[in-house]
Amino acid sequence: EKAGVQGATREEDLTGVWVRGYRQDIHWYMRALEECILIALEKAGVQGATREEDLTGVWVQNKKIAALGVKVRRWVTMHGLAVNVEHSCVSYFVGIVPCGLVGRQVCCINDFLDEPMSVAEFSVCMKEAMEEVFEVALVEV
Repeated sequence: EKAGVQGATREEDLTGVWVRGYRQDIHWYMRALEECILIALEKAGVQGATREEDLTGVWVQNKKIAALGVKVRRWVTMHGLAVNVEHSCVSYFVGIVPCGLVGRQVCCINDFLDEPMSVAEFSVCMKEAMEEVFEVALVEV
């Protein structure tokens, strides 16, 4: 299962992140989302997660652990990110070429932890990381 994080940064915006209140730069926003993932992975106990030059996403030991796909309309984002948490999600990539990257593998958070983490547990790490990077308090809706 994947942890897809979608949240509101302002109470009036319930469907995505209101980028207009930050920098109106989609490249900045994508790098900020990657930073959220890197921080959340560290909070979860996954060491060595990185970005790769000219590739979107987050990698651990040369394997992709997180993907991003964002649509922006009037500087409100839709879609978002996916982080592979449980071992079962990796099997979905058998027989396809993830993100068009031939010869690259995917991995999940639980590949790097002694005690498995649930999607719900990782979601807490992700929420905290998003609050830190975007300097907001996310609220349940």
